[in-house]
Amino acid sequence: MKTIEQIAAELQGYDPKALKAADVNEFLARLVTPVVETEACSVFDALGRVLAEDVVSPISVPPHDNSAMDGFAFDGSQLQAGQPLALRCLGTAFAGQAWSGQANAGDCVKIMTGAIMPTGTDTVVPVEFVKFEGDMVTVPADVVRRGDNRRLLGEDLMAGRPALTQGQSLGPAALGLIASLGLPTVPVFRRLKVAYFSTGDEILSLGEAPREGAVYDSNRYTVFGLLSRMGIEVVDMGVIRDEPAALEAAFRRAASEADAIITSGGVSMGEADHTKAMMKQLGDVAFWRIAMRPGRPMAVGRIVQDGQSSVLFGLPGNPVAVMVTFLAFVRPALQRMMGAQVTEPILLKAHSAEALRKKPGRTEYQRGVVTREADGTLRVRTTGNQGSGVLRSMVEGNGLIVLHHDQGHVAVGDPVDVMMFDGVI
Repeated sequence: MKTIEQIAAELQGYDPKALKAADVNEFLARLVTPVVETEACSVFDALGRVLAEDVVSPISVPPHDNSAMDGFAFDGSQLQAGQPLALRCLGTAFAGQAWSGQANAGDCVKIMTGAIMPTGTDTVVPVEFVKFEGDMVTVPADVVRRGDNRRLLGEDLMAGRPALTQGQSLGPAALGLIASLGLPTVPVFRRLKVAYFSTGDEILSLGEAPREGAVYDSNRYTVFGLLSRMGIEVVDMGVIRDEPAALEAAFRRAASEADAIITSGGVSMGEADHTKAMMKQLGDVAFWRIAMRPGRPMAVGRIVQDGQSSVLFGLPGNPVAVMVTFLAFVRPALQRMMGAQVTEPILLKAHSAEALRKKPGRTEYQRGVVTREADGTLRVRTTGNQGSGVLRSMVEGNGLIVLHHDQGHVAVGDPVDVMMFDGVI
């Protein structure tokens, strides 16, 4: 396991006092390691879990050529351009059972959706397209081509080939796909466990009476929501006062119970230094000043307790800064720890509805509202006040306007990148 100093030495231009946002994820990718423990999980419990190994299809899906709709199956080689085709119906093929018999030239079989294609047929004409009288069916000219409306054996999944790959996070469609293979369980990595606590003498927990100079803790609940969205097991440790003994006990407990620790507050230059001092005392920690807004101060490293190492993310205290640093840095690091394939945020291009002031030399994340214009183009405006304490802006916005490190002022109508929130927060 590499130390913070060793990781820093591997990164070109590493400067903890002026770290580019783009370099943070590279550092964290070297810091964290994925869990290795696995378990069998039922399909009903697998939503959001991460596959521990490839799922190889034991069967082909569909398991046979079948009809894509209700109609008449026949040999499509008989079709001729501009010519109708007269066929004699031999019977009906139903879904769930094979039709016994052979269809030859001039024959057809009435067929239901999902039924196995009868021997000698490769094409289905929808029932509403044909004319029939008695057992004679007429296929009008040019309404189908050979092979139409037939689903081929294995066209979805072929037996013996991977259906899902290790590291995939299982969504609703994946659950259906697993079930379609007849698999009642899948191998997944165990859930990642993350301990979280807020720090500061001015922080109130819900249920405490208001007092002058104090504020109710919001970070605890936003972090809980962000972690829960990822399918992570959360150890909620509440609010820890800025006292050495209390902080030491909290860090030791967190390190003994969780794979990672997230704190908010206590990492800025002007704050009481008990939290920073305790981080240094109990682990190998770096304190960063990231060239970004909001969220400049951040601590990362490891806390060690009884030979067990937990990754530490010390986030700023302001609520918007907590959410932005989580989305930009902590979330991809935790995905790696979960054994999941890291999903890079998809940045959409939208035209700015207002002028944005921006100094080159830092990355800025402004809360925005993206809308679609009548001509189909995307347009984005800010939510107004961009202060790092204005949590309302994260509720009103539907994405972050990402103004990159070397980018300057933005004029009205200029294109900007937007990181959308949908499915993330």
